[in-house]
Amino acid sequence: MKRDIENEEDIKQLVDTFYDHVNLDDMLGPVFNDFAKIDWEHHLPLMYNFWSTVLFGSMAYKGQPFPKHMRLPISKEHFTRWVELFVKTVDELFEGARAEEIKQKALSIAQVFQMRLGLLDYQAI
Repeated sequence: MKRDIENEEDIKQLVDTFYDHVNLDDMLGPVFNDFAKIDWEHHLPLMYNFWSTVLFGSMAYKGQPFPKHMRLPISKEHFTRWVELFVKTVDELFEGARAEEIKQKALSIAQVFQMRLGLLDYQAI
């Protein structure tokens, strides 16, 4: 039986598992690894802080995530795949109110980024 996302260790498990899926993904893996050349040792702790801030209001994340995405060769399909993998990861690990909340927040973040990149208009939301 799965449980809900309760603490920082759960966030870490979610982020680590999600990016394991991303790295194996034919569409997203090349963007992260070949184009952006992500330094995972540096990136993952930032993502723990980001999602802790988003879900728990910890204010651990200090930064602006959007500008880093502006130079990436990404399309609506990349965002769709990102959300699919994120939701799949949450569902494989957790269930409950916070699990549902983080999935909704991930979708909202993806929509905002797409709008700001000109990939999605307001009527599509």
